[in-house]
Amino acid sequence: MFTSQGPSVRELAVQALSSVERGYDLLAPKFDHTPFRTPDRMLDAVEETLAQREGSFGAGLDVCCGTGAGLGMLRRLCRGRVTGVDLSAGMLAEAARVHPDPRVDFVRADARALPPALGDSYDLAVSFGAFGHFLPAERPALFSGVHAALREGGLFAFPIGAPIPPTSPLWWAVAGFDAAMRVRNAVWRPPFVMYYRTFPLGGVSRDLRAAGFAVETAPLEHFGRLPSGAPRWRLVLARKTGQPR
Repeated sequence: MFTSQGPSVRELAVQALSSVERGYDLLAPKFDHTPFRTPDRMLDAVEETLAQREGSFGAGLDVCCGTGAGLGMLRRLCRGRVTGVDLSAGMLAEAARVHPDPRVDFVRADARALPPALGDSYDLAVSFGAFGHFLPAERPALFSGVHAALREGGLFAFPIGAPIPPTSPLWWAVAGFDAAMRVRNAVWRPPFVMYYRTFPLGGVSRDLRAAGFAVETAPLEHFGRLPSGAPRWRLVLARKTGQPR
């Protein structure tokens, strides 16, 4: 799964026994050589779908930007300022190295408490691969912060996969991972929050609406459909329409 330039088993173990912030600081220099980086195929699918449906945007915000996989997409879609926000200083340093663009700035912050200075400033917010780091009870704070950062009519967009059926070996793999993480967090401090099955579309949509978004989805046809006809991946399109309830 890993290239020769990626982290060793020992480095991954040290990360897993650290906090989320410290773990990603340690992993940052080699993160893009792991399977955890958002694939270009996904980024291209989201960019194409947004461009076809919305055209271009003004300012863009990448929430939990990591090493900046989504920033190139934002730079192409957005005419104005682009901001990457992340908790990890190490990940932000890598993102800044990869994207030395005067239009791009970086903010170190917890996505559950975005700085007021970002408020009412952006037309598009995106996030990729980070939602497993937030417990369901933390979603309202996360979504409220993004809502506050967007201008009226601004869009919060992110991909979400179809539920994995229990008959699939992948279901057992992710269920086993989540169970192992719960055991790890029960017996070891600091916690490392990373779960694969805590972000279902139904609950996420309810929390987005409660935060003041109008929610729709668009199929990402690039990834095909399930035998039932449902898309394997959807793009959630949450538009700021009012005040949080």
